[in-house]
Amino acid sequence: MFISQLLTRAVQTKGDCLATICAGRERTYKEFALRVQKFAGALRGYGITGGERVAILALNSDRYLEFYYATPWAGGVFVPVNTRLAVPEFAYWLNDSGSEILLVDDAFAGAVPELRKRVSSLREVIYIGDGDTPAGMLNYEELVAAHEPVPDAGRGYDDLAGLFYTGGTTGVSKGVMLSHTNFVVNTLNAMPCFNFKEDARWLHVAPMFHIADGAAVFGTTMGLGVHVFIPGFTPKGTMEAVEKYRITNTLLVPTMVNMVVNDPEIANYDMSSLKDIIYGASPMPEAVIMKALEVLPEAGFTHAYGQTECAPLVTFTGPEFHVLEGPNAGRFKSAGRPIYAGDVRIFDENDEEVPPGTVGQVCVRGANVMLGYWNKPEQTAEALKGGWMHSGDGGYMDEQGFVYIVDRVKDMIISGGENVYSAEVENAVYQHPAVAECAVIGIPHETWGEQVHAVVRLHEGKGATETEIIEFSHSLIAGFKCPRSIDFVTDPLPLSGAGKILKTELRKPYWSGKEKQVS
Repeated sequence: MFISQLLTRAVQTKGDCLATICAGRERTYKEFALRVQKFAGALRGYGITGGERVAILALNSDRYLEFYYATPWAGGVFVPVNTRLAVPEFAYWLNDSGSEILLVDDAFAGAVPELRKRVSSLREVIYIGDGDTPAGMLNYEELVAAHEPVPDAGRGYDDLAGLFYTGGTTGVSKGVMLSHTNFVVNTLNAMPCFNFKEDARWLHVAPMFHIADGAAVFGTTMGLGVHVFIPGFTPKGTMEAVEKYRITNTLLVPTMVNMVVNDPEIANYDMSSLKDIIYGASPMPEAVIMKALEVLPEAGFTHAYGQTECAPLVTFTGPEFHVLEGPNAGRFKSAGRPIYAGDVRIFDENDEEVPPGTVGQVCVRGANVMLGYWNKPEQTAEALKGGWMHSGDGGYMDEQGFVYIVDRVKDMIISGGENVYSAEVENAVYQHPAVAECAVIGIPHETWGEQVHAVVRLHEGKGATETEIIEFSHSLIAGFKCPRSIDFVTDPLPLSGAGKILKTELRKPYWSGKEKQVS
């Protein structure tokens, strides 16, 4: 259970075969591994030897992939930073993790001066872009060229490998501690589900900071396939890459699938090489899957459900269930059946398993489940109560083992594939001087699945417009977390007997007539 073993085996078995394609650069597995070993040598020279944290804030690239392997090879812990956050949030992640080295590309080099002021632990910044190296930064390619390859540090099994931050139900992000075992077991679970094979060409189009793409970071290597990179998602960029590089596999959130299959130019591209499309973060609307099956008839679709704390795969629904007729019709509306190496159950509020068809909380046990939350023992104990990861998702399992998500126990919104915790948004909105009360909920949205919506009561005698409050929140948190719409009320928000705002009551008008209270 060593991340390094994935790369070592690839060199042993297909060392001279193509491993990566990025921005005109092509490298074999031997070349890829040598660069990893040399950059690991550079990291050791800067003190990364026994669990120190190395962060990255960048768009997708082959250097991002090398970072994922070189950091544990050196003996460190990788910390991928969400590129969609605001600078104060970048700084919180870096400070909380105690990251000592940060890798940045051209897109985020401009944030470094402010981060240097805000992050006390930051010692060095490494530039991984293709332009001139900004003042005060080290150059990635120069470091690789200047250092000799070093042997693997030997970290594995339950040693901490990575910190992936998730939004906080209390308004504070939590660092999910994932071990080498977590990543390797998740990769083994993903191999048959995602169809990682030697002839696979995986397109890294989903952001590489996200744990979902992490399945391909390790799975494509384990399967001895080819990693292909584009900086980020656009419909045109994705279609161009599929045609140019004969992509066979990729992961997209349903919003991305919707944008691609409904793009008026899709008929101008040869998409026939695409055989496996993995999607997750939210269910696929039936209209979108029907369109996708029509426009991409050669492709098979797999719905993957998971969470960061499970590294992340929990259940999956394969192509055989993405059909509109026959005994399997409609199964794609589920989150799928449990992974091969994991235990998935539905528990009631007393952590007792409920009968099939009964709604409870989805709970998971297995070697894929996190070590805990970084420096948060109380929240770790609550999440892993009784040895089970409590997902915070409400759902039921049918007689055939298919899991259906119907609600969220945790106060979370999923918009465009991104998790938004309402407490984070509320904390920002409450800082506006005119706001007396605020509750943030998810409401249905045709494109994004759910839209972040705020219900606000203003202080008597004070005024603020929807635009003012939205712009104010943009100064504090990432744009995708900010409210897209606001309802102003004059009466106090409804409270439970324990004094908590009854969001179920606030949500009812928006979800009336819907089968589920999530989208």
